[in-house]
Amino acid sequence: MSREQRINERIRAREVRLIGPANEQLGVVSLAEALRTAQQAGMDLVEVAPLATPPVCRIMDYSKFKYDQTKKAREARKVQKTTKLKGMRFRPTSDDHDIEFKTRRVQEFIEEGDKVKLQVLFRGRQRDHMELGRAVLERVASALKEVAVVERPPLLEGREMTMILSPLQRKPAAARPPGQAPAGQPPAKPPAPPPSSPAPGSPTGAKSAP
Repeated sequence: MSREQRINERIRAREVRLIGPANEQLGVVSLAEALRTAQQAGMDLVEVAPLATPPVCRIMDYSKFKYDQTKKAREARKVQKTTKLKGMRFRPTSDDHDIEFKTRRVQEFIEEGDKVKLQVLFRGRQRDHMELGRAVLERVASALKEVAVVERPPLLEGREMTMILSPLQRKPAAARPPGQAPAGQPPAKPPAPPPSSPAPGSPTGAKSAP
């Protein structure tokens, strides 16, 4: 729908193709009849296709429609995030401390929602031992398997081998059946049944002494 929509008396056409509040087609009617129908429904007449012949108008609660549109746009901005491609360089001969330190940094990037391009640069005769670079990349990917997935496996690009990791999309937890305890907790005990009432004529206690 356009940003500057005509509603109610601001609509200029003499005739309009009318759509009801339940999206039902009401045919071509005069503007006066369309306005009267909208007023009887307690709603607004909104011009949704001004360039059509005749223009298309719909009966709706315009204030609620604008509120819903604003709310959807606000929620979309919250979830929308530009994914960046970060980079982290290793050496085929990187020691454990260096690998672990950089792996933690990669994890921070991943948890912020960014992808990470892992790079192993080969120098001189190191290109004769490509398996060392692949082992480094696979070690990092394995360490981050709980938060990241391999988007692109190891690939040789000139003098470097690269791998791309992206954040792992977690599935929402399945709903628990009613009465089922969370994992790791014992199931709740059922409530004790209420005491039964004595049957008519049955003794309710010990006989009193004569």
